[in-house]
Amino acid sequence: MTQLLSHDQAASISRRQSLKTLAAGAFALGALPQALLAETPRIAAITSKVSKSHPLAAGLHMAADSLDALDSIEDYTATFHKNEMVGKKRIAQRMSLKLREKPFSVYLRFEAPAEGREVIYIDGQNDGDLLVHETGLTSLIGTIGLDPKGNKAMEEARYPVTMIGMRTMLNQVIAQWQSEIAITDTKVRYFPNAKVDNVECRVFESSHAEPARGVKFHMTRLYVEKDNKLPVRVEQFDFPAKTGAQPAIVEQYTYLNVKTNVGLKDIDFDVKNPAYEF
Repeated sequence: MTQLLSHDQAASISRRQSLKTLAAGAFALGALPQALLAETPRIAAITSKVSKSHPLAAGLHMAADSLDALDSIEDYTATFHKNEMVGKKRIAQRMSLKLREKPFSVYLRFEAPAEGREVIYIDGQNDGDLLVHETGLTSLIGTIGLDPKGNKAMEEARYPVTMIGMRTMLNQVIAQWQSEIAITDTKVRYFPNAKVDNVECRVFESSHAEPARGVKFHMTRLYVEKDNKLPVRVEQFDFPAKTGAQPAIVEQYTYLNVKTNVGLKDIDFDVKNPAYEF
C-alpha cells in the first residue's frame, strides 16, 4: 500500500497483497516457535481463561508477547496506512505519524489523500479536542478544534484518533480473541515467513466459517515483526457475500517505517512548531 488508488482498486489490490504476503504458506500450530510460547506474567494473565490446546491460545501468546515488547517503547514515528469501510464507503489513507505514549499524544500529517492536512491530539489538553488544519481554501479558516468522537471527526474513520496506535490495535485483537474462546468453529493458521512490504513478519490468522453471536469478523490476521515483535498490521475481513466469494477487508491498519524511542518532545505536538503549517 504505497500508492492510493480509487476505492474499488484499493480494495481489490489490498486483498491481493494480503494473500501475496502470506504466499510462504501456512503451518500447523505445532510449528509455532517455542520461544513464542514462553510464559511471562502478562501472557499468563491474557491466556488464563484459555487452555493451551485451544486454537486461539497460540495467537493470544503471540499477541501478549508483542504487548510486552511495546512496554519498552515510549514514542515512535511511522507511516500509517489505513483501509477501512466507513458506512458504505471505503476510505484509504496514508499519513505520517508521531505518537507518544505518556501523555498520549498524536501528530498526523496526511500524505494521500488530503495531502498536507495536519491533526494534533493530546490527552487531557485542548479541552479534549483534536486540533485540525486543513488544506486548500479550507485552510483559510485556520486551526479548528473538533470533538474526536463527533460526526465531523468521524466522517472518514471507524475509530477516533484517540484509539490510534499499535498498542490499542493489539489490545483490540486480544480482547476479540478472548471473547471468541467459546466459539466452537474457530480455525487458525500460522504463517512464519510473511512480509509487509520488506518487513519480515509472523502472522496468526483466525477465521469462522459462519456468522455467529459474538463474532464480528469472518477472518482476523495479526502481523508481528520478527525482529522486534512489534504489531505492524491487523486485517479484519467480512463474511463473504456468497459461497466461494473472496472476503472483503473491513479494516486494515499498517505501521511501516517504524522508528522507536526517538525522543519526541512537547514541541512535536504543538501547533507552534515551525515545521508545521497550523
